[in-house]
Amino acid sequence: MQENKPFLVVGLGNPGAQYEHTRHNVGFMAVNYWAGPDVTWRKEKDALTVRANIDGHTVIFAKPQTFMNNSGIAVAALMNFYKIPLENLVVVHDDMDITVGDCRKKIGGGSAGHNGIKSIDQYVGREYMRIRIGIGHPRELGLPINPADWVLGKFTPDQLSGVQATIKNL
Repeated sequence: MQENKPFLVVGLGNPGAQYEHTRHNVGFMAVNYWAGPDVTWRKEKDALTVRANIDGHTVIFAKPQTFMNNSGIAVAALMNFYKIPLENLVVVHDDMDITVGDCRKKIGGGSAGHNGIKSIDQYVGREYMRIRIGIGHPRELGLPINPADWVLGKFTPDQLSGVQATIKNL
């Protein structure tokens, strides 16, 4: 981590009202919470961004507007513009292999089939911090739902409450 450089905290999701509160947009939910309710997001480099000063560090929160599968385009553009080193990148995203409401952090690794992570890995490399927030898997519940439909589905009220509590405690 380079203390003298800004940090880029990217929440993954899809733009548009129809995707709000869907499982795939848990990254957007996280950065919305951390940035605060009274901020003004601005459009730059294929993303919505807001800057904050946290404990003396410049933090840029970002929500790519390229849709999930092309998240790397926006992330790379922001990193290049702000000269952010890879070790100062934090990506928050959904993970079907983690129980709803649980969270795991790691640096690097594979994409586990997550297309947003695949895109970011392709454009900037793999060795960045990932915060993976569990959205569960339909098979856990015995549901015959295609995983692509699952991630684009909305949380139940109980699931949403659990995810929001997880985000607040990170």
